[in-house]
Amino acid sequence: MTRILLVAHAPLASALREVAMHVFPECAATMEVVDVQVSQDAAQIEALLRQRLESHSDEETLILVDAFGATPCNAAQRACDGLRAQVVAGVNVPMLWRALCYREEPLQALIERALAGAAQGVMRVPAGNADATVPQGLTCR
Repeated sequence: MTRILLVAHAPLASALREVAMHVFPECAATMEVVDVQVSQDAAQIEALLRQRLESHSDEETLILVDAFGATPCNAAQRACDGLRAQVVAGVNVPMLWRALCYREEPLQALIERALAGAAQGVMRVPAGNADATVPQGLTCR
């Protein structure tokens, strides 16, 4: 089973975890969060992430970060070098839910599922159409 590590500017990582727990409370043990504080520098974040990753080095880890090029992403990218972990930037709720839904798949397949969930979850919603249906492909199973 793939572990999921959320890394984002505070308090986004913790907030996303709370949202995930509404739908997937059984995933609490396979999901970790790191809220990056303003007072932390990139080296501190990288060291913390590497420690977390090495403590589960026998497992694959999907690291979901908030923004490409920002401190959480850069630190995660450096921390996972040489480990069984990969970083995906641009985390949103549909991406996270999709990743949790398919967390038993191998890491590469899970990444594809997460990216699809993220992209399919972003759409314009017309006003006043409360009877709209969920587009095909957005459900987990």
